[in-house]
Amino acid sequence: MGEFRRVRTVHSEAMRHTSLGACRRLAGVALILCLSHFPSPAQKNLGGAVQTRLALERLAVLGSVLVIGAHPDDENTALLAYLARGRRVRAAYLSLTRGDGGQNLIGSEQGELLGLIRTQELLAARRIDGAEQFFSRAIDFGFSKSADETFAKWGHDTILADVVWVIRRFRPDVIVLQSSGTSADGHGHHQASGILGKEAFAAAADRARFPEQLRWVAPWQPKRLLSRGGFGGQAVAGGIRLDTGEFDPLLGFSYSEIAGMSRSMHRSQGMGASERRGPSVSSPAVIAGEPATSDIFDGIDTTWNRLPGGAEVATILAEAAGNFLPEQPEKTIPLLLKARPLVAAIKEPWAILKLQELDESIALCAGLYLDASTDRHMVTPGESLQVNFEIVNRSRFPMVLQGVRLEGLSGAPAAESKPASLAYNQPERRSLRITIPPEQPYSQPYWLIKPSSGFTYAVEDQALVGMPETPPVLRARIIIQAGSQEIEFIRPVVRRYVDRVAGETTRPLVVVPPVAVSISEPVLIFPDSKAKRVGVLLRSNLAGASGELRLEAPDGWRVQPGSLPFQIPSTGAETTLSFTVAPPAAAARSQLRAIAKVNGREISAGMLVIEYPDNAPQTVFPPSTAALVRAEVKTMATRVGYVMGAGDEVPGTLRQLGCDVTLLSPDDLAQGDLSRFDAIVTGVRAYNVRPDLVANQHRLMDYMQQGGTLLVQYLTADGRSAALDGIGPYPIQLGRARVSVEEAPVAVLNPAHPLLNAPNQISQADFRDWVQERGLNFPSQWDPRYESLFESHDPNEPPQRGVTLYTRYGKGAYVFTSLSMFRQLPAGVPGAFRLFANFLSAAKSAQ
Repeated sequence: MGEFRRVRTVHSEAMRHTSLGACRRLAGVALILCLSHFPSPAQKNLGGAVQTRLALERLAVLGSVLVIGAHPDDENTALLAYLARGRRVRAAYLSLTRGDGGQNLIGSEQGELLGLIRTQELLAARRIDGAEQFFSRAIDFGFSKSADETFAKWGHDTILADVVWVIRRFRPDVIVLQSSGTSADGHGHHQASGILGKEAFAAAADRARFPEQLRWVAPWQPKRLLSRGGFGGQAVAGGIRLDTGEFDPLLGFSYSEIAGMSRSMHRSQGMGASERRGPSVSSPAVIAGEPATSDIFDGIDTTWNRLPGGAEVATILAEAAGNFLPEQPEKTIPLLLKARPLVAAIKEPWAILKLQELDESIALCAGLYLDASTDRHMVTPGESLQVNFEIVNRSRFPMVLQGVRLEGLSGAPAAESKPASLAYNQPERRSLRITIPPEQPYSQPYWLIKPSSGFTYAVEDQALVGMPETPPVLRARIIIQAGSQEIEFIRPVVRRYVDRVAGETTRPLVVVPPVAVSISEPVLIFPDSKAKRVGVLLRSNLAGASGELRLEAPDGWRVQPGSLPFQIPSTGAETTLSFTVAPPAAAARSQLRAIAKVNGREISAGMLVIEYPDNAPQTVFPPSTAALVRAEVKTMATRVGYVMGAGDEVPGTLRQLGCDVTLLSPDDLAQGDLSRFDAIVTGVRAYNVRPDLVANQHRLMDYMQQGGTLLVQYLTADGRSAALDGIGPYPIQLGRARVSVEEAPVAVLNPAHPLLNAPNQISQADFRDWVQERGLNFPSQWDPRYESLFESHDPNEPPQRGVTLYTRYGKGAYVFTSLSMFRQLPAGVPGAFRLFANFLSAAKSAQ
């Protein structure tokens, strides 16, 4: 799999602005948001009496549904909203992958980093539709055309074990498959999710299957398995009709409206959806287990009567919900406290879960504010940290703070037991200081701690498998006495601060290295035998950090000097140290590693913070390495203009070839001097996201007429007519064909073509070691004045000749390529550099 490739804070300029329509909906959306550890400022819980009433109604329902799909945007948000918000049942979505292999419409992140973004987008969606979220360890390796290929890469039993684990842990009454498990699903991942869902339905109840899991969970047999019919749009006979378009007066929305809001959280995939009103029917059909005709819960008791001793609990909770007064919610607390010991006495998983929900309902009725925060969100191993507690009882129901405790770090927990009555609306504050253990690991997402094993994430802790994200590094336990009962509430320790734009905001607490180390470029390409200056950026997370930095290179590569001392005076300050790296004479691919030694501890990790609206900030620690590539690459184009599209890392890699790359602004395209460039390149989906590019296409045509090279990288039809004549001098019609097998053969149609011989002679060797795919969205038709350069196809599929098109135009040249150069160049594929250099030189090589 690909390496982490960038050490920086990631923002998307396009995502900084919220639409007016979204602002107008904010008040309504806030009413349906469930509790979240790290909601964004726009997603704070403003539910009040509505949220409390929903919580009380949910206490009475003991039913559960698990929906299984392949990717983050495969979920049925309407069904999830209908179940979680409407039926008040426990609903969850299991996405086999985190969407690592998808596209990214809001930034340049790919691979694991895109998976982080899409994970948070799913969690944002779940905060809206009210469902829970699970994942398997499967890595999205890009488009797959069969389940067999998918299982060959994932490992059938490995991912089946994960699905079984989630079923045994979640214990759903009903499972709904998003895919049929047949070729009608199209994508191989979709097919695999349907197949695994069917197998896991039976395997989860079989003690002989994955017995190692039984240390923590028990076998579980869901009552029935349903399918929504798959991704081919086909209906399933005998479907159960569920009206997901029903209007909920308590929420103020229909479930299909909520579904539209939820689905629109998939911003990186461009999944903005309408908020539909009126009837909207889902019709999943039973394919295994007990039959059902009128409802997916037919024959399933979803009340407290399913538990021994539950009837009395049900009576009390019904009275509590029936007598609930929005203006005086605290009057419901005595009934909840009456039910509490009865629930605690039932030793069943459902009762354990409902006890937690009951406690949170008591907090809602009392308006309890429970907070544990610090004045910073980054801390290094060995540092001490003060945690400030604030507890406010905003009801007149008498409560007592019995104590506070910190948990989650190794060593003795910090605690304080000092009872204090909580007077109405009077904050009670406490402080505890804790020292971060010197050996404390950094706050890496759990699935990225160890290198992946092929196309499956390596997770050593079974308890973490399936979880959407790593638990908070530090948790606060707050003990409250209500009546004669002690209730323990757990809250994550966060940094709470005021942002001048967003207002009061929280960030998760993360443990970070004293110094973050990152090499200036993720790929260092040496097109000849000349040495290069390589910069290493050091960022201090500790005041007065000092130490020694060195670079490690394999035999044949030379690094000077051997090491350099550094001293960084303040937290957050940065410094860059430079080394000289000389390559071997022959072609080679290796890895360069930067290591900082601070207080006797070696650090070989960078630090990257990914931030997008509505997503919790993600901090990751990529290894401080860079790919070393020694390959003979020549280019005739030294001055390159680049029109950045949806976001990619191509410009940085071109600079490695010695190109002077200028990112072209709207003003540059409208009135700048384009003749100064040897070549102009449009980035990934630039024509989809840059209206200024489309508006100034005539200037690019003039630029070619005068002798320039225009290189257009892949784009999509973008929901419009597939005939996008304006992207080239002659008509091109985009298609959806792709070659997803990265090893697929590539035939050169005209070996004597200048574009394949100058300045680099292209051979089959240049198509070795590609990653994820050959290309996608190949043109299906084109004007005969274009010349097709390559032919490729996946196994058992027709050949594709729209891979790369070339034509002369005036004194210049035009190249349209759907090859996935945006993946190959950052991955350091030597042949991709040689090929791209030829594309850049198209006008000059033709002369």
